[in-house]
Amino acid sequence: MEETIKLTNGKKIITKNKHYYERHTNHFEVNGFFPLDKVKKEIKKATIKDISDKVVELKPKKRKTRKKKWKT
Repeated sequence: MEETIKLTNGKKIITKNKHYYERHTNHFEVNGFFPLDKVKKEIKKATIKDISDKVVELKPKKRKTRKKKWKT
């Protein structure tokens, strides 16, 4: 029976044969896939509170004043 390995890129998880992965590690690394056991921490989903803390209020743009052109 062939061993399988789970790979992840942070968004999705795929399973491949371990033999196939070892042959094509360069291909998987370029596409951002790494074995699940090597991933150091899980990606946590952002909450509304986390997002609202990082929002910066923008200042209103200054209005440019122009000289009126007089018709002659």
